[in-house]
Amino acid sequence: MKRYLLPMVVALMVLAVAWPALGQEKEKPQPERKRALSSEAEQGLGPAFRDLSPEERAKWKEKWQQMSEEEKQQFRAQMREKLQSGRSESDPKTALKNLEDQIAKLKAEQEQYIGELREIREIAVKEKATQTAKRLENLIAKQQKDFTGRLQELEQKRQQLQRSLRVRQARKPAAEQAVEPAGKKAPDFTLKSFDGKSISVSDYRGKIVVLEWFNFECPYVVRHYGQNTMVELANKYKDKNVVWLAMNSTSHTTPEANIEFAKKHKLPYPMLDDRPGQVGHAYGAETTPHIFIIDRRGNIVYEGAIDNSPSGKTKAGEKLINYVDQALVELMAGKPVSTPKTKPYGCTVKYP
Repeated sequence: MKRYLLPMVVALMVLAVAWPALGQEKEKPQPERKRALSSEAEQGLGPAFRDLSPEERAKWKEKWQQMSEEEKQQFRAQMREKLQSGRSESDPKTALKNLEDQIAKLKAEQEQYIGELREIREIAVKEKATQTAKRLENLIAKQQKDFTGRLQELEQKRQQLQRSLRVRQARKPAAEQAVEPAGKKAPDFTLKSFDGKSISVSDYRGKIVVLEWFNFECPYVVRHYGQNTMVELANKYKDKNVVWLAMNSTSHTTPEANIEFAKKHKLPYPMLDDRPGQVGHAYGAETTPHIFIIDRRGNIVYEGAIDNSPSGKTKAGEKLINYVDQALVELMAGKPVSTPKTKPYGCTVKYP
């Protein structure tokens, strides 16, 4: 017995040393399987997996293991769709369009809100509610200040996106670069006509839009309407996808007076209420009349005077040129506008 004792002790010692290693060999596939499941779960969630906390990752792995193969396939499809949507949102062109829509909406909401506050203030003044009128004045001033700050932030973002687009365009090979349309981008806006209809210039994308800054108290405007200059031009092109909009930024005008003028002259186009002057300032309108032509792509391709005759007379040997008519003829023919800018004449716009 003593003779076998030493070999048995040695064998037990060897077995004790070897057993953990044997156990590890047996259990080795288990971690690999876990790693495989982890990798599969990570792939299912995509890049978002990296942003999860360790606890969230553990929950996600458990949930993934409980899914059927069909559910996993559906989930992968949903994640691919979301990823594609995220990419389109990150595209500068899409982001710029969304931002411009946001700016237009902000301006429209501000105009409506300020208009309502001013109406209430007028009632308070009539009823001699001095303190209420003063509080409303302060509220209007604060709202205008907040609006200006928010608008500046959005405009800065828009400029950044526009710079980003220009950089991307410059990096493209010459053969891939799109031909940039002439003119600057026309500011978007939404205004109400004096008869209460809401009109957005963006609704006319794909058409040519003529903006005419207007004030029926201005002698220059009175002369042109007496000669039917604007009305005849609008009628000439109204069946050729050309939209004419009269813009009144005269701060002291009234809806009733504008409606009466429109009826008297049988205007075939709406007159838009820009009495706060926001759209006029955005376009840089200086006089009445001051004309802006927006092409089908939404770019300003002409800005300036209606014609080359501020006094209504032309010098001897000089031909009368209606710049707006000339520009529209060229646009109809698919040509660039030969005279994209002239000096406007007339009365100064009566901004607030």
